[in-house]
Amino acid sequence: MTKKNFQRYTVTAALPYANGPVHIGHLAGAYLPADIYARYLRLRGKDVLFVCGSDEHGVPITIRAQKEGITPQQAVDKYHTMMKDSFREFGIAFDIYSRTSNATHHQTASDFFRVLYEQGDFVEQVSEQYYDEKAQQFLADRYIQGTCPVCSFPSAYGDQCENCGSTLSPAELIQPVSMLSGEKPVLKPTKHWYLPLDRYEGWLREWILEGHTEWKTNVYGQCKSWIDQGLRPRAVTRDLDWGVPLPLPDTEGKVLYVWFDAPIGYISATKDYFLGKNASSGKKEPEDEAAWEPYWKSPDTQLVHFVGKDNIVFHCIIFPVMLKAHGDFILPENVPANEFLNLEGNKISTSRNWAVWLHEYLRDFPGQQDVLRYVLTANAPETKDNDFTWKDFQARNNNELVAILGNFVNRAVVLTHKYFGGKTPSRGELTDFDRETLDKLVDFPGRIAASLEDYRFREALAHLMDLARLGNKYLADTEPWKVIKSDEERVATILNIGLQISANLAILAEPFLPSTARKLSEMLQLKTAGWNATGRPDLLPEGQTLRPAELLFEKIEDDAVEAQVRKLSDNKRQNEMVSKVLPPAKPEVVFDDFTKLDIRVATIVAAKPVPKTKKLLELTLDTGLDTRTVVSGIAEHHQPADIIGKQVCLLANLAPRDIKGIRSQGMILMAEDGDGTLSFVNPEKPIVNGGTVS
Repeated sequence: MTKKNFQRYTVTAALPYANGPVHIGHLAGAYLPADIYARYLRLRGKDVLFVCGSDEHGVPITIRAQKEGITPQQAVDKYHTMMKDSFREFGIAFDIYSRTSNATHHQTASDFFRVLYEQGDFVEQVSEQYYDEKAQQFLADRYIQGTCPVCSFPSAYGDQCENCGSTLSPAELIQPVSMLSGEKPVLKPTKHWYLPLDRYEGWLREWILEGHTEWKTNVYGQCKSWIDQGLRPRAVTRDLDWGVPLPLPDTEGKVLYVWFDAPIGYISATKDYFLGKNASSGKKEPEDEAAWEPYWKSPDTQLVHFVGKDNIVFHCIIFPVMLKAHGDFILPENVPANEFLNLEGNKISTSRNWAVWLHEYLRDFPGQQDVLRYVLTANAPETKDNDFTWKDFQARNNNELVAILGNFVNRAVVLTHKYFGGKTPSRGELTDFDRETLDKLVDFPGRIAASLEDYRFREALAHLMDLARLGNKYLADTEPWKVIKSDEERVATILNIGLQISANLAILAEPFLPSTARKLSEMLQLKTAGWNATGRPDLLPEGQTLRPAELLFEKIEDDAVEAQVRKLSDNKRQNEMVSKVLPPAKPEVVFDDFTKLDIRVATIVAAKPVPKTKKLLELTLDTGLDTRTVVSGIAEHHQPADIIGKQVCLLANLAPRDIKGIRSQGMILMAEDGDGTLSFVNPEKPIVNGGTVS
C-alpha cells in the first residue's frame, strides 16, 4: 500500500480509567509506543498533536468511589492527578492530558450525540433490565451479584465471574441480588438508544478488510473475526447518575454509555489544548474557535490510535462507525494495538495486586525512568502476549544499557578529557576501518525510521542498540588507550569518530530514552537537533568543549530486584491465603441497614470454658447498661485468664439464643486473619462501657 504524505498528525493514547493507578501493562500496551511515535514525529519536524486524558465515567468509577467512601468526582480527581503526575515523571510527553468530567467534554459529547440523533442514526428500543426497587435504580451489570452458573462461585458479577473467568449476563446468575440494597432485583422496562452497527458491516469490510491490509496481524485478525460473526446494534445510553447526561428531554437518570463518550474525549482534549494554548499567551478568547478542526477534519491529517488489545474493537469498529455516521471527521489511518504484557509468568491483576505500579517504580528506582522504558520497549507485546520479569529487567540494564551504550559513551568522553583537554579532537586521515564504520553510521537513521513508521518499536530499538554496539566495537578494536603511546594524531581521529557516533545516538535515542538523550546531548554540548541531521560524521565541530563525563546508567544490584520479586511473592501468598480461607464478600448493604445494629463497648469481667466444648468460652460482660452473658467461639485463640478486663465491641441487640444450655445475649466482634487467627475488635484507648460504635 502506497504511503500518503500528511501535513499533520493526531496521535492518541487510550484514555485510562480513573479508578486506579497506572501499571506497566498499561505502559507497554499503549502509552510508551504512542510516546515514542510522537517524539519521533516531532524530531522529524512534523506538526503533531499528542492527546490523552482520564476516562472518568462509567460503573467502575462509581464502584471505586463506593469502596473508598467518597463521591465519584472525588475519586476521579484523586486518580486523575495520580495518573497525570506519573505519566509526566515517566516522560510521556502528551501535548495535553485532559479529562472527560470537564465541561468541554460534556458539551462535545452531547453535541456529537445530537448530530447523530437528529440525522436519525439511532434506533430506540425498550428492553427489560434489572431494577432495585428499594434503591429505586436500574442496575448496571457490576451492581448485580449471584451464584455463577458455571463454577457455583457465590459472588459472581452480572458481567463476569472473577473465580472462573466466565463471561456472564445478569439473567444467567443464580439467585441474583442487588449490591446496593441486598434485595432481589426485578425486571423492569427501560428505553435506550442504540447505534446500529449492523448497517455498517459492508462499509467496514471495504474500509478495513480491503483498505487496511497493512494493519498489524493481531488487529486485522480481531476486526475480521468481529465482522465475520455479524455486528449488532449497541446501546449508547444507560441508566446511571454518573456520566454525560443524555441531551434529550424527559430522560432524567440516563447518561451516555462510557464507551460512546470516552473516544469523543480525544476530540474534546484537542479543543482544550487549543483553548489552553491561546489562554496561556494572555488572550482571554482563542484567536480561532475552529483551530482544533484540522486535526480531526482535514484529509491531510493522519489519525493514529495507540491502544491495548482490549480496546481494538472500540477503536477499529465502533468509534470509526461513530465518526462515519457523523460525517465531519477523518478516520484513523492505523490502530497499532499491542497485546497484553504478563508479569513473572502470570497475567497482571489489579484486584490481586499482581502488578508493577508506575508510581511505586518511580519511588523505588528514582532517576531510572529510561531503564523501564527500554525494557518495556525491548519486550513489547506487539503481536502476541509477552512477559516482564525483574531478572530480565536487571540483565537488560546491566548487560545492554550499562555495558554497551553507557560504556561506549563514557569511554569516548573520558578519553577525550584525558588526552585532549575535553575538546573534540580534529580528524586526520581515515583508514579503511574508519570509512567502513562511518558508512555504517549513515544507514542507521533510515533503518530506525522505517521501523518506527511501520510501528515496529522493538525492531527500531534493536537498531539503536546496534549503533551503540558499532561504537563500542570501534573503540574496542582501535584501542586508543594503547595507540596514544605512539600516535596521538591517530587517537584524535578515533575519538572524533567515537564522539560523532555518540552525538548521533543522542538524537536517535530521544524517542526511546528521552532523559538519557538529554543528558548525553548536554555532556557533548550538542547544538544540532532534529532527525534529519543524523547519519552525519560532523555533528560535533572540532575544538568544541565537552562537559565532564557522567554515567548514563548505573548497575542494578541483586538486592534491588530481589526486593521487587519478594514484594510480588508476598502479594501472591496473601491472595492465595485470602482466597482459600476467607469467605467471599457479601452483598452490599445500604446505610439504613447498618444503623439497625447497636454496637457497644463492653468489658469482660469473667470468662470460663464451656464444658464439653473445645471452642466456646462463657463470657460475663459489663455493658454499662447491664451485665450479661455471651457465649463466644474463641477458646482456641484466647485463654480465659488473659482476657479478663479487656474491652471489646459487642453487638448488643442481637436476638438472644441458647448455646449449650447457656443463654447468650449478643455477639463479640472479632477479626479473622488469613490463617484463621481471631483477634478482638476493640477501641485504641479506654472507652466508657456502653459507648456506641458508629
